[in-house]
Amino acid sequence: MASLTLISMGLAVIFGMMRVINLAHGEFLMLGGYAAIVAYNAGMNIWPAMLVVAPLVVGVFGVVMERVLIRRLYGRMVDTMLASWGLSLALIGSVTVVFGNTVSGISAPLGAIRIGRYSTSAYEVLLVGIVGVLLGGGYLVLSRTRLGLIARGTMQNAPMAAALGVSPPAVYAVTFGVGAALTGLAGGLLAPLSGVVPTIGVAYIAKAFITVISGGAAILLGTLSAAALLGSINTATTFLTTPVLGEVALLAAAIVLLRLLPQGITGRFFRRSL
Repeated sequence: MASLTLISMGLAVIFGMMRVINLAHGEFLMLGGYAAIVAYNAGMNIWPAMLVVAPLVVGVFGVVMERVLIRRLYGRMVDTMLASWGLSLALIGSVTVVFGNTVSGISAPLGAIRIGRYSTSAYEVLLVGIVGVLLGGGYLVLSRTRLGLIARGTMQNAPMAAALGVSPPAVYAVTFGVGAALTGLAGGLLAPLSGVVPTIGVAYIAKAFITVISGGAAILLGTLSAAALLGSINTATTFLTTPVLGEVALLAAAIVLLRLLPQGITGRFFRRSL
């Protein structure tokens, strides 16, 4: 569940708030993973490499891409999809040239936690706590701060925000950058668990879109509720059968969920939540 929430949060901001279909989302994750690995191999401690360098690098890259590419395509969904798909192909090719088509990685810190005959990775337990902090911080920023209210208001009615003295282009750039930074953070945090390869984004993007769409309109609660439901189904099926059937069960559950709840979980149960 924690991994599914992590890989979906950045997309929830970009797609859920801005209605931009970013098909390069998986490659933003990949860039975050490589940024953390490069910083770690250069001698930096693993924690700032994952928690600072990865989101910072991808966040700055996201702002640049928003200003250069995405900004010209708002309201043109098909064009945005094609442009971001082209960006994803360019990133895969460029990273393959630099790092090669081999798996890179770093060892997961903290060791294992043992309870009787059972053990689990302490790092995976820590990821659950990090997800909780991100969700709580996101809620406070969006609901209790001036910047969060400006961002939400601009996404809902940009002309009115502009009439009140807000710069919608600046808000769009910052929001896209925050979404990209969250995606980069996810890539950095998941690098010790799965390793990183130039094509790793393909394994993440479908899950992220399925989670965000299944969650519905609420950015935070929707992502969390969908990740909890779909992640539990995936984990249980994988434990009882195989990882392949676990992925199939996740997809089947999402199809059934969207058939029963076309507006997502929060569109039916938590309509006024964030």
